[in-house]
Amino acid sequence: MADLLIELFSEEIPARMQLGASDALKRLVTDGLVEAGLTYAHAQAFATPRRLALAVQGLSEHSPTTREERRGPKVGAPDKAVEGFLRSTGLSMDDLEIRDDKKGQVYVARVVTEGRAAPAIVAEVLEQTIRNFPWPKSMRWGNGTLRWVRPLHSILCILSREEGAEVVPLTLDGITAGDTTRGHRFMAPDAFAVTNLDDYAAKLKRAKVILDPTERADHIWNEASQMAFASGLELVEDRGLLAEVAGLVEWPVVLLGRIDAQFLGLPPEVLQTSMKEHQKFFSLRDPKFGQITGFVTVANRETVDGGATILAGNQKVLAARLSDAKFFWDNDLRTIADVGLEGMGAGLADVTFHNKLGSQADRVARIEALAREIAPLVGADPEMAAQAARVMKSDLRSEMVGEFPELQGLMGSYYAREAGLPEDVARACVEHYQPLGPSDSVPSSPVSVAVALADKIDTLTGFWAIDEKPTGSKDPYALRRAALGVIRLVLGNGVRFDIINGLIIAGRRNMASMLRMAVNEVDETYKLKVLKALGANFDGFDLARLQELSSQSADLLSAGFGQGVPPQEWELDRSQNLLTFFHDRLKVHLREQGIRHDVIDACLAMPGNDDLTLLVKRAEALSAFLKTSDGENLLQGFKRANNILTKEEAKDGVEYSFGPDPKLAETDEERALFTALDQAEAAIKPAMQAEDFGAAMQAMAALRAPIDAFFEAVQINTDSQIIRRNRLNLLHRIRATCLQVADLTRVEG
Repeated sequence: MADLLIELFSEEIPARMQLGASDALKRLVTDGLVEAGLTYAHAQAFATPRRLALAVQGLSEHSPTTREERRGPKVGAPDKAVEGFLRSTGLSMDDLEIRDDKKGQVYVARVVTEGRAAPAIVAEVLEQTIRNFPWPKSMRWGNGTLRWVRPLHSILCILSREEGAEVVPLTLDGITAGDTTRGHRFMAPDAFAVTNLDDYAAKLKRAKVILDPTERADHIWNEASQMAFASGLELVEDRGLLAEVAGLVEWPVVLLGRIDAQFLGLPPEVLQTSMKEHQKFFSLRDPKFGQITGFVTVANRETVDGGATILAGNQKVLAARLSDAKFFWDNDLRTIADVGLEGMGAGLADVTFHNKLGSQADRVARIEALAREIAPLVGADPEMAAQAARVMKSDLRSEMVGEFPELQGLMGSYYAREAGLPEDVARACVEHYQPLGPSDSVPSSPVSVAVALADKIDTLTGFWAIDEKPTGSKDPYALRRAALGVIRLVLGNGVRFDIINGLIIAGRRNMASMLRMAVNEVDETYKLKVLKALGANFDGFDLARLQELSSQSADLLSAGFGQGVPPQEWELDRSQNLLTFFHDRLKVHLREQGIRHDVIDACLAMPGNDDLTLLVKRAEALSAFLKTSDGENLLQGFKRANNILTKEEAKDGVEYSFGPDPKLAETDEERALFTALDQAEAAIKPAMQAEDFGAAMQAMAALRAPIDAFFEAVQINTDSQIIRRNRLNLLHRIRATCLQVADLTRVEG
């Protein structure tokens, strides 16, 4: 056994590529070695800004010799067929055997592939790996044909054994593999030889290079945390930035600096974003006041002045960056003082949301109208919800968001407070984007909930109207995320919402926007084309009607379209299609919470499945019920009753739904079942009216024992047709009683 050590030494590798590159090196090399017949015990990859390294322990010394028999063409086959077979095996006619086969005699070749030594295989695999490495971007340099992310300087490739290290013979575009590497670019640039992984890592550390990226990240975090604590500050956690910075340095030197007092009036998020995006600085927060007052920068070398010169230069650059941010902030505040937050957002009329759905201003108007209608359902004031909707996108026209798009919404909340707007409006400016993902928090402020729901529903109905639905893995407009956002907003706040009606209302407003765009179109030919398209998309509103509407004022058309018009069939179909999309996302959401797909399907089949809160309440109760022994056994009893009844109804060609008569009961078990059904139905009906599914299912659980006893003691298909019909009607009553809570026919088991 031997240990393999590979290092590919180059100019600086972008930090964002290092993790993927180290994983690719490990995968390509180990897969190649295994495919060539070698085995190994363990492999580990490393990355620094100037090197990719791979250590493979316990590598076998040779690939095994293999013997294989291959069946060839028939004896007497055309010469070209025989010659092709010989070329594929590398043998001659004298090496072939002739054997009897079912259809005659055939040629058989015995192919022996001799094993190869590990160095030859490693050289071959490494060359293929380097030449075909999957860099997101690569370059060529000099006169060679080799491509790498940055110019490749050297290759270290050695096989280590107890008796010493052997250099693997490999030359690639003028680069010959050896056993040497180099340390830090400035502090230890000279070459040195290594013999194995431990020797390599130890000598690199003496040469001011920490090989393991995790070790570099831990060092940065620990040093920064201790320095912050010593200064009475706390380090703002940012694991993404930590990983990036660890990929920028080989020898991290942590330095702490202070932010100039003139910039401390900026919002903390502005300071943090500016330092992170432009300078890769960590933020330091004053724990007493929550303000960002300092920063941590990580240098890549030690200096005689302890980093003072580096820190001074960084502070100078930071001051310039923060001066820009302060300029944007001051200008935005002046704009708000002059024209208000709504005035700042006036320019949204010139910002296209989508060429088929109008401008951002059109969208804001639709969201405002929808938020008014949703507000009472979530306990929000309609006027305040409308006000929040009018200003929630205004910060998109601010200079600060123009520079830092990731601050949209957050800056809107600051500007709303500066404008003197209510706190609920300010919160809605940032919270209407939430939840952004499955782990993001869900707003609970009623105004925020109303506006967030309106925003996401408008997005979904708009793109459904223009037939831009997600397909496969493609979802360019993040419609799956929007649907999940609606689901989490509804469930997280217990909103009782007739979603079909909401989708129809929002869909009509999107159609009105599209019609208004057609009305305002100057090119009459194009205008007619758009109207024809709308007539095709919205069946039920013919071209003549659209042309008549287009002669009206655009504002009147947009405001009045659809008022008092009952839902059209095409509207119901499209809304039902979108509701199915919601249900699909809900299934994923509930499965992650441990609710089985068949349980969800059983609840989706019930009336009221457009009320997501009611639907989930039913699914949770059914899921919990089926996890009990009563639930499992009752389900089996229900399925037995349903299967017998379905089979007999199909055979007889009738439906046994006439009420069974307890006077025809012949056994105690039958009479007990009648009594149990009476008691269960008396308890289930009020529980269902109160939407207490848990109580309804508990009442249903009382049927378990009587149903079990009934099937044990009673024969359904008795000789008496009167008794048989009565018992089949009794089975129907069991089925009808159980189906009140969920469609148990869809539950597996």
